[in-house]
Parts: sequence; C-alpha cells; structure tokens
Amino acid sequence: MHQRCYHRFVAIDCSPDLAPAVALFRSLGDPARLAILLRLTRGEARVVDLTRELQLAQSTVSKHLSCLRDCQLIDFRVEGRQSFYALARPELPALLRSAEQLLAATGEAVALCPTYGSSTVRGDDA
Repeated sequence: MHQRCYHRFVAIDCSPDLAPAVALFRSLGDPARLAILLRLTRGEARVVDLTRELQLAQSTVSKHLSCLRDCQLIDFRVEGRQSFYALARPELPALLRSAEQLLAATGEAVALCPTYGSSTVRGDDA
C-alpha cells in the first residue's frame, strides 16, 4: 500500500520505500529542530542550554526534542535531576555537512525556489 504524499497541495502516491526518507527530511525541515540538531553536533546539551543558546522557549525546545527522540535522531542521559541530550546517530553530522556543501554548490537556488524558498531571500514582504 502506498502512502499519500503531498507536493504543491496535490496528493500523490509515494512508494513505501520513500516514506521513511520523506519523514526524515520533514523532521529536518523545521528551523527549530534543525537548529537543535546543529547545536548537538558540537556536543551534548541540556534543555536550559538549548533555550539560552538558540533563544527559544523552553516549551518549544522540549516539544522538538521529543519529536527528535521519537525519530531516534537524538537520545538523552540522566545525571541527577538533569537530562543531557546528544545525537543518537553518528551519520547525522555527515548528512548535515553534505547538505551545507550542496547548498554552497547551488548558491541561492534553493532559497529562491518559489515553492520552498525563503521570502526573506526573495525580497517578499510577506
């Protein structure tokens, strides 16, 4: 059975083999989750560290940490009353570096994409 995927608000059938990759890239597609993952590439951190460094609300950080744990991209260890979060997959920093290299190679093409690009880069006032 194929999963329904959406592209430009049109439902298409996705191969079952693509569903995990689609979910992975969606999990990386949120700015807060991506910022958390990038921070964790430098080493483990507590929620308080992430809120301070990323200037995000504690509830936002906690919600995204829960999502990333559910995806098994991060894990945590408890020390006393504190939880320390870290990347669970050693492949993740290489994937993020590859994405940075791809973005560098394509210049602003992705950011200028009319469907997924940033309105800030496009100069829109939205």
